[in-house]
Amino acid sequence: MTMNIDAGRRLVRGRPAISDMSSRLHWLALAAVFAVAILLRHVVAANTDVSWLLIVGERVLDGQRLYADILETNPPMAVLVYIPGIALARALGLRPELVTDGLIFLMAAVSLGATARILQRAAVTNGMRCWPLALLAAAVLTILPMHVFGQREHIALLTLLPALAVYVLRGQRESVPLWAMVIAGLGASVTLTFKPYFVFAVGFCIVAAALRARSWRVLFAPENFLAAALVAIYGALIFVFYPDYFTVIYPLVRDIYLPLTVSWSVLLGNDATTLWLFAGVAILVLRLRRKADSALVVLLAASTGFAVAFYLQRKGWAYQSYPMLALVLLALGYAVASHPVATSRDRRFGLGGLLVLAATLAGGCLWFNATFNVREIDGPVASLGPHPKILMLSGEAVIGHPLVRTLGGTWVSRQQGLWVREFVRRLRQNGPLDASTETRLDAHLAREHAGLIEDFKKQPPDVVLIDNLSSNWGAWVRADPELTALLKPYTLFRSVRDIDILRRAGP
Repeated sequence: MTMNIDAGRRLVRGRPAISDMSSRLHWLALAAVFAVAILLRHVVAANTDVSWLLIVGERVLDGQRLYADILETNPPMAVLVYIPGIALARALGLRPELVTDGLIFLMAAVSLGATARILQRAAVTNGMRCWPLALLAAAVLTILPMHVFGQREHIALLTLLPALAVYVLRGQRESVPLWAMVIAGLGASVTLTFKPYFVFAVGFCIVAAALRARSWRVLFAPENFLAAALVAIYGALIFVFYPDYFTVIYPLVRDIYLPLTVSWSVLLGNDATTLWLFAGVAILVLRLRRKADSALVVLLAASTGFAVAFYLQRKGWAYQSYPMLALVLLALGYAVASHPVATSRDRRFGLGGLLVLAATLAGGCLWFNATFNVREIDGPVASLGPHPKILMLSGEAVIGHPLVRTLGGTWVSRQQGLWVREFVRRLRQNGPLDASTETRLDAHLAREHAGLIEDFKKQPPDVVLIDNLSSNWGAWVRADPELTALLKPYTLFRSVRDIDILRRAGP
């Protein structure tokens, strides 16, 4: 996080030739990190949610109404953030995925540059070799995300990073230029618009900076008022322009999405928790003999706030843990870089911290690259013809996404998958529900079914995927008279990993 990339230059005054060569090598190393990250975009599978949200964004640009014609459980920012990439891609005649990835890499570079600029005069960077931290930060922001690259949590951290630098200055009672306050306020507000849970990360940072500075005035810094005002305006705009979010989506989220959670034993035993605690213990060991400074306090506060968000959501999904792991890695990197090396014991501790950092980074990459992969169906579906219209009868979104975008097809549904039916099935499996809850769930199921039938009739698909891998959706289809009638013109083309691929007969 503390990436004063000019600090190394200040340490070698009087040796301009060596300094210039070192600076060029540093920039080449930074470029290499971005090059590896860009290469990974062509190797790692595209993210399921990002693929779906690009479809939603395209439909919004085509005139469909979010939360009315398209069902999406997230607040509008989850869709709006991808629209600039989609619009630019259309203007340039390129794929939205390519342009969106490019914009995210640009955002990462700008975020790193702004953070480094804000911290250029910070006292915590004096005497430090900050280029290694800059390289670590670049890797954490561009390589670590792996399969969750471009997810909302990824973008939320990119927008928040300059604000963390401002909070570091606040904690040190150092002056903050006006432009930095504006960037911090804007960035924090964007982060907060993605999910209400992110208020813990921003709030913890502000409180930590105030406690470190021993001044309550930090709580009322201009960037905090700017962020609060922008979030309030955003909330008002949702109420005015997206009233269906409150009348249609909120009841759905309240009754089905929020109640379905994993057990605490699963949540606390997953890789995210293990890696986070592993890095946290290493930080404590490295800092036993030194008081934590503002940079470390802010990074740990932000990581803890995002950890609270992860545990409160209680879904256990990897992408939701990205900010907490990314920030604890930056905190560990800072602890290693600022660790004294006066004695052999210091050097051993520093080397140990470096090994933990490398292990945590590698473990995080594996955690964020784990996905339910069914790309074996891409080839068979592609053989049925170009740009197919695809309908998926499943609650497992990864089966249809990013398949439909890979094939340049059309998604025949108003929602990402039949997730309502899948979530209700799991809720009922978890235990008996009261009568009023059952009534509400039945109403949501009926609404989803009616939408499915309407979408099928409005735009008959060329290909229908029936999922018997994650659950027995084939039996559900056979028991449904309306779906059975609609599927009469379709024949089984092939089954791949218990996923039936049906094609429409005739023209």
